[in-house]
Amino acid sequence: MAYAPSTSELGARAAVQVDKILKGTKPADLPVEQVTKYEMVLNVKTAKALGLTFPPPLALQANRVIE
Repeated sequence: MAYAPSTSELGARAAVQVDKILKGTKPADLPVEQVTKYEMVLNVKTAKALGLTFPPPLALQANRVIE
């Protein structure tokens, strides 16, 4: 199980920052941004190999479930 920042959002935010720099904004003038979207990924195959199970409500809340 992993609960981490959304990699797609990280890439999108990085692209926006690069675009601003290429348009002439100094990197020092850009604000520091924090991640606002997190995602939960459950790996059922690894959990079974370790003898673990995920409660159904947790599996329903996950953004991705790896079978």
